[in-house]
Amino acid sequence: MIQGDGEIEEDVSKRIGAGWMKWRLASGVLCDRKVPLKLKGKFYRVAVRPAMLYGAECWSVKNSHIQRLKVAEMRMLRWMCGLTIGNRVRNEIIRKKVGVTSVEDKMTEGRLRWFGHVMGRSTDAPVRGCERLALDGFRRDRGRPKKYWREVIRHDMEQLQITEDMTLDRKVWRSRIRVEG
Repeated sequence: MIQGDGEIEEDVSKRIGAGWMKWRLASGVLCDRKVPLKLKGKFYRVAVRPAMLYGAECWSVKNSHIQRLKVAEMRMLRWMCGLTIGNRVRNEIIRKKVGVTSVEDKMTEGRLRWFGHVMGRSTDAPVRGCERLALDGFRRDRGRPKKYWREVIRHDMEQLQITEDMTLDRKVWRSRIRVEG
């Protein structure tokens, strides 16, 4: 939920908390040394990560939000592997062992997937009406302007070298934004 000042700090905290709640419920499987790491990773991808990323496709995230989600995810993955930071094992190695991609990449995929759905709708659809929404009498506070969702989408598309008109072909769009794991 977006706060009154337009920030999402509270929602990010709640989603991380929801992820830890799912983690605790599944800790019997995720912390069992007899269960293979790949199976733990699959269980994590199906049960824990969706709880953390629920609603994230609509967030206009800042780097601090992404960092908090990454830290929470890596703590869970290290715990699954029976490692601590003191073991000095790189995050990429742990991700590869477990078969899980970065939460940042999955957030980007979710945002772009939602963007594809929105752009596929007709221009008079209610979900598209938000694009043309103008706020009369709204005065911005001093300081750096707020980051808008559309700016985050534009940045994601630049990173993946895709354009807005690619949304018209669903198969091409899906194949370009898909992240494995």
